[in-house]
Amino acid sequence: MRIAFIVLGVSTLAAQVRYEDILKGPGVNWPTNAGGYSGQRHSSLTQINTANAGSIVPKWVYHVPKANGLRTTPIVYDGIMYVTNTNRLIALDAKTGRPIWEYFDPRSKKEGVNRGAGLLGDKVFFVTADVTLVALDRRTGALLWQTKYGDIEKGVIATLSPMVVKDKVLVGVAGGDTGIRGYLAAIDAHSGKEVWRLYTIPAKGEPGSETWSDLLDWGGGGTWMSGTYDPELNLVYWPTGNAWPDFYGGNRKGDNLYTCSVLAIDPDTGKMKWYFQFTPHDVHDWDAQAWPVLVDLPFRGKPRKLMLYANRNGFYYVLDRVTGEFLHGTKLVDKLDWASGLDDKGRPILVPGKEPTINGSVSCPGVRGATNWMAPSFNPATGLFYVMTLEQCDVYSASIKEPEPMKGFSGGGAGRNPEDPGRFVLRALEPTTGKRRWEFAMSGKVDAWPGTLSTAGNVIFSADDDGHMVAFDARNGKVLWHFQTGETINTSPIAYSVDGKQYVSIASATAIFTFGLFEPAQPMSPPVVKVVEK
Repeated sequence: MRIAFIVLGVSTLAAQVRYEDILKGPGVNWPTNAGGYSGQRHSSLTQINTANAGSIVPKWVYHVPKANGLRTTPIVYDGIMYVTNTNRLIALDAKTGRPIWEYFDPRSKKEGVNRGAGLLGDKVFFVTADVTLVALDRRTGALLWQTKYGDIEKGVIATLSPMVVKDKVLVGVAGGDTGIRGYLAAIDAHSGKEVWRLYTIPAKGEPGSETWSDLLDWGGGGTWMSGTYDPELNLVYWPTGNAWPDFYGGNRKGDNLYTCSVLAIDPDTGKMKWYFQFTPHDVHDWDAQAWPVLVDLPFRGKPRKLMLYANRNGFYYVLDRVTGEFLHGTKLVDKLDWASGLDDKGRPILVPGKEPTINGSVSCPGVRGATNWMAPSFNPATGLFYVMTLEQCDVYSASIKEPEPMKGFSGGGAGRNPEDPGRFVLRALEPTTGKRRWEFAMSGKVDAWPGTLSTAGNVIFSADDDGHMVAFDARNGKVLWHFQTGETINTSPIAYSVDGKQYVSIASATAIFTFGLFEPAQPMSPPVVKVVEK
């Protein structure tokens, strides 16, 4: 039984979410996981700025039912916030945090993290863990349709935030560590019918299959994060996950396309236009699952349409997003020893002895990567790219066991190096060179991993690994404000406005915290007492 709970007493929603509205990007609304299609995560709101950020206070907190380690990024439209948890979507009044309705799917056979929802028209979309795309009436939570686009018996699950492009909803799958064959699917937003499907692991005889020495019906290449989109070029940019087995490459010699890559895809047809592989023949479990950030900037004296990419393998890349041409690359972190650099095509120059061994070998970055799913941001005013990084090395080991698909066997493993506890560092980079303009080193327990938000008030919002929500001066990294949520934060903040007032929200492990500027309490009128004579 699938149920939607309605909470009365909140005004009826009327405004349609048009594709043109999504194209406008973040401002009063935050209509997509990344705010807008470019992935810049830059809000045009200025009410909260460097002069008054110290006056930010909590406005409301909503504890998400059954939450334990939230990954959701809220979306907001027309004063309504939509948040997700495992097989659950909730609509909240974005001004007060009051619940409007809740939908829960009790029939899903799987549970897992969920990264958010998508909007179009009068519908709100999210995926359940059993690889089902659900369309609800965003006004009432009523079920409109649902489409199953994968089979959990084949090892796939769904965790991503659906991406709406024109009249299609793009969805992917997770499970690359269990031997799946990854894919991206497009579902018609009106009918719920699948329109096209693009596999990230080619079948025998297809282009790219020659990069696998023993190609099977599985191989990894998960698509568990959303992508970004250039409406002028009509290209979607989607990141792909690691090859399988994760840490043993003996039975998959070759580059293993199209794993650890970003794919440029025509959203109308599902045809791949180009690809760029960051980590050929990955044996460190370094998914390319990170946000491809799209910017238009001069590069070496000429205007270019660029893609900025901070990668889990420890390198920072600048690509031409029209053609996929590699333009520039540099180290994102200091602890990087598996490659000495990148060649003129962007291919890593390998250092011998850094692959996993039976007895274990130390390699940097660690298995969590130099960065990961947390969102970077770009501020057009400062011209800087902001990204959370991890300085850490791990011990990688390979196994001699024969890999078994869907058994959870990854061909080895990776563990923390006891001599290297690691450290998170928030970095501000020059976008076309990767040079560091400022950085802020964290000092916590290295368990969290928050993303960043840029605003036109020149404030960067993020969090530290001790559970603090933090505001930084975007120009120099000065800490302007912080608030202890009391929980680990593994999500990215957003900004929006209701009734002319700016808010900033973020999901902690179990709750949605929302902040705004301090407002002095209004004096109350004295009570009117009416004496009634007996």
